[in-house]
Parts: sequence; structure tokens; C-alpha cells
Amino acid sequence: VHLVESGGGLVQPGGSLRLFCAASGFTFSSYGMGWFRQAPGKEREFVAAIGRSGVGTYYADFVKGRFTISRDNTKNTVYLQMDNLNREDTAVYYCAAESVGHMWNIPSAVAEYDYWGQGTQVTVSS
Repeated sequence: VHLVESGGGLVQPGGSLRLFCAASGFTFSSYGMGWFRQAPGKEREFVAAIGRSGVGTYYADFVKGRFTISRDNTKNTVYLQMDNLNREDTAVYYCAAESVGHMWNIPSAVAEYDYWGQGTQVTVSS
């Protein structure tokens, strides 16, 4: 199983980034997918999740209206579009897969996810 994140980088406050997570080694369309982040000295926290079909989505309150999660099951890829970024969004962003394959009520707990990528750094700074 491999999850490989990309798309991170340095962006100014108010800017945008789009993260990608390419999956392989498992039946991608059977898994719910999530994005998490971890800032220095802090615990890993939930950002967004999407059900296996791509219909159900769920967001942390601090990203609602700014971030959008989506997936393309034909490309085994999940995306995180991040707009209006601020300094507090600086962190390493991880994608993760959960094997229960929720359509709705996608979990937000770290422990609910089975596979993790290595992360991609997002830095918001002027």
C-alpha cells in the first residue's frame, strides 16, 4: 500500500494550494479517504474526509468554506484544494485511507485510518 502526497510548498497568506494524494496497492474506490495535518509541537489533527464514492464529505470547522476535498476513483487520487490560507495552516499534511469504506459519516479520528502517506509540507508565510 502506498499513499504519496504532493503539491505542498510555500505560499503567501491569502493564497491557494492544491494537494494531491496518489494511492496504489489497494482498491481505492472501497476506502474512505482523509486529510490530516500536524504542526510542530502539536498533535495530528483532522482536516477533511470523503466517502468512498466521493459524495459524502466532512470538514473540520476551521477549514469550512476554505478547503475542498475531492477524489477521482478512476485515477486513484484524492485532492485537497486549499484557498485563503493563513499562517495557522502551516503544517505537514497527510492523506490517509480507512478500510471500512464509509459512504457517509466519514471518521475524523486518527485511529480510524489504516494507511498513511509520508506527508507534504505546507508553509504559509509572507
